[in-house]
Amino acid sequence: MQVAVAATTIDTIEDLIRVLDENPEWLEALRARLLTRELLEMPQKLAAFAAATERQFAAIERRFEAIDQRFETNERQLAQIRSDLAPIKAAHARNATLRETDLIAEDNGLSFVRILSAAQVAELARSRPAAGVAKNELRSFRRADLIVEGLGEAGEACYLAAEVSSTVNGRDTDRAIRNAGLLTRFTGRPAVAVVAGLRHDRRIEQRLEAGEVSWYQLDPQTLEVE
Repeated sequence: MQVAVAATTIDTIEDLIRVLDENPEWLEALRARLLTRELLEMPQKLAAFAAATERQFAAIERRFEAIDQRFETNERQLAQIRSDLAPIKAAHARNATLRETDLIAEDNGLSFVRILSAAQVAELARSRPAAGVAKNELRSFRRADLIVEGLGEAGEACYLAAEVSSTVNGRDTDRAIRNAGLLTRFTGRPAVAVVAGLRHDRRIEQRLEAGEVSWYQLDPQTLEVE
């Protein structure tokens, strides 16, 4: 069957496609006849939906950025608060350690004799055996948290060097061990290194197990202000 359209013969589907390509208005008329209005409007609706979705995502992203900024601000404020509280916590821990000095000495096999004063520690740092020790190490030694004189099992004089912190870390451990070594150098007597606190960094466990330093755990109740 042949159909004549504007002097054009359509025998095959390819002929129909060619005619529609040459006459776009026919194509639109055919599309309107074959498709529903909803389908015809779908591209515009999809474009509008995509634009609205992009706007919503942009708004959500801005909200998340604002939340991130608030979190960053809160984290900085919290870090500052922790920094401000650190000296106070350290002071409470040191006071608690001073109250339990005899127990710390006992745990390390010593009978408590006395806590060396700052002047007595400074005198050791100025003694003849201190010659040759780096100035910064001597200054750090004089700032030791706790230096204790005690008696060993045979009644011999011994010393104990303790560093105190709410959470004991590697730096505290290094200082305690170094101070104990300096005590032995200055006095010619054995000295024990001790770290005391509420908790300790897990990274020092190997040194505790090796016996390089002794651990004394404070009871949280001992940090309460009386």
